[in-house]
Amino acid sequence: MLPDNILIQQYLAGDNKSFEELLSRYKQRVYSFIYSKIRDGVVADDIFQETFVKVIKTLKKGRYNEEGRFVSWVMRIAHNLIIDHFRRKQRMPKHESTRDDEYDVFYKIAEPNQNIEDFMIDEQIKLDLNKLMLELPENQLEVLRMRLYQDMSFKEIAARTNVSINTSLGRMRYGLINLRKLIEERKLTMTQ
Repeated sequence: MLPDNILIQQYLAGDNKSFEELLSRYKQRVYSFIYSKIRDGVVADDIFQETFVKVIKTLKKGRYNEEGRFVSWVMRIAHNLIIDHFRRKQRMPKHESTRDDEYDVFYKIAEPNQNIEDFMIDEQIKLDLNKLMLELPENQLEVLRMRLYQDMSFKEIAARTNVSINTSLGRMRYGLINLRKLIEERKLTMTQ
């Protein structure tokens, strides 16, 4: 089985079968993710198609970089399209931050039938995570904020922080590891 980056190169060189291989490799995972958030087969189909149209356009324009995994990049596109869908439908709950510099990175799309108890639990989870993030070393917190809040690529983060891409990736990885340790140490529950 060829790696994703080779299939992408072959597709860009004119081999459409390579893209079909990528699509068949990830279509179930991407569609399941979309459907789990939308819960409407027709809309999920539309967003799924729109996701891969955007993938193709971005690949053809040469704007895909191989810093991360292909499937993670596709899932991020799908996630952004889901958010766009909810914004158009005005079904996204608003989150008011208490401080201007406090970001809500752990925002999750609320289901339309979410009850007040679930909403309050979600809000508490977000507050707990934001507090824990402030305990991370500054360089890890900085990368997490740029990557998750500002949707910056690791290349952009590396340029902004004057470090290599690998250093940026490492800081992100260690930030997440340290966050997980803090959650375990405090015996916090991050799910409903």
